[in-house]
Amino acid sequence: MSVKLRLTRVGKTKQPQYRVIAADSRRARDGRFIEILGQYNPRSEPSVLNIDNAKAVKWLQQGAQPTERVRKLLEISGAWAEFTASKK
Repeated sequence: MSVKLRLTRVGKTKQPQYRVIAADSRRARDGRFIEILGQYNPRSEPSVLNIDNAKAVKWLQQGAQPTERVRKLLEISGAWAEFTASKK
């Protein structure tokens, strides 16, 4: 099973909010997931990002692959720096 860290859309029509989740890569975007790692609201000013860095680093150490957008969000939250520092 290949695990991906990715965004799933929640919220009302034309008012998207996203959850950062760990999910099987074969599942649908809004389908079943393993664990919620945080949330992202791009519509607020400034955009709101809440990520549990400990959970994110745990999944990255176990081999989960983040999508391009989630990797950028992890860099903003500081989880990516924690992960790269723990690899050395």
